[in-house]
Amino acid sequence: MAKDLKPHIGIYGRTNSGKSSLINKLTGQSIAIVSAQAGTTTDPVKKSIEIFGIGPVILIDTAGIDDTSELGRQRVEKTYQTLKEIDCAILMIADNQFGAPETEIIGQFNEYAVPFVIVNNLFKGVSRQEAININVLHDDPQPVIDALKQAIPESAYKKASMLGGLVKPNDVVVLVTPIDDEAPEGRLILPQVMAIRNALDNDCICVVLKETNLQQYFDTMPWPNLVVTDSQAFAVVSKIVPEEVPLTSFSILLARLRGDFENYLKGTPYLSQLKDGDKILMLESCTHEISCGDIGRVKLPALIRKFTGKNIQFDYVAGLAPINNIEQYAMAIQCGGCVATRKQLLNRTNLAVKTGIPISNYGMAIAYMTGVFNRATQIFKK
Repeated sequence: MAKDLKPHIGIYGRTNSGKSSLINKLTGQSIAIVSAQAGTTTDPVKKSIEIFGIGPVILIDTAGIDDTSELGRQRVEKTYQTLKEIDCAILMIADNQFGAPETEIIGQFNEYAVPFVIVNNLFKGVSRQEAININVLHDDPQPVIDALKQAIPESAYKKASMLGGLVKPNDVVVLVTPIDDEAPEGRLILPQVMAIRNALDNDCICVVLKETNLQQYFDTMPWPNLVVTDSQAFAVVSKIVPEEVPLTSFSILLARLRGDFENYLKGTPYLSQLKDGDKILMLESCTHEISCGDIGRVKLPALIRKFTGKNIQFDYVAGLAPINNIEQYAMAIQCGGCVATRKQLLNRTNLAVKTGIPISNYGMAIAYMTGVFNRATQIFKK
């Protein structure tokens, strides 16, 4: 399983409720500071562990949800921001305390459709009926682990197939991987690596080549069953690959695997309806150094302005940074999301969907503007 596909589990509760003790108990390590002094945990702390039956997961220890000081409010805000990236939550209570802070965060769990488990840290031997009762300093955490196995959605950890339903054993899959300024030194980008592995997992014959060798391949070899290309090479590759051969891109495959694929399909054609002065929100899942060949910040905006002939403005939000005033945008375009989980991607694009703003992704937008959108998505409509 790719590192970035690990389910994220957030641990929430009041200050000194035992959150850090529980995360140490679950990991078997002293990775979170435990102290009788309130407010020990300030920023969210992440740790990867293995849960038998699920696999690797990311635990997130957070600051107390009841800190009302000025600094505390900032800590609580960071705690609430983690709700956008988690697949499951643990709500810690202690001494049977259950009041406004707990009610509020449960409301947020429901708002973000996050399944949760309540764990009652037994400082005084008092139990709460709907909670898992455990003394986090002494008891075996297995009941919590068992509850997490039931609560975490299978979609968060079940191995998904990038090429599932598109290929069969012994199919020949050609992967076109340009090596340009944006290609990482000495390696391939994650979607390309994922496609290679998934082709092999599906018992396919996998051929990896650059776009400069593609014509030679078609001139000398039997036609493949599928061609997958980098989206930026669509214009060149689509002219070489015969219409009878299915063609798509790594970005579109990744969008189908993790993103809001159906809304991408519906929203992408809105590119033809953009007007002068419209603003597009570009959603990037990672923070990275910007170069002259940057796809999201340079190439794609230039292509959109050329395609529409309009004066389009662009704003950028990277990582899990908050999105402000979503209603000001005519459209949102999400990157491939190779370093984000499906939950994280959906939480970001859902803001636009709920507001009625069309969404697309980088690969689909490029396919549409190069005239191969229908062809690049046809394979998914069978």
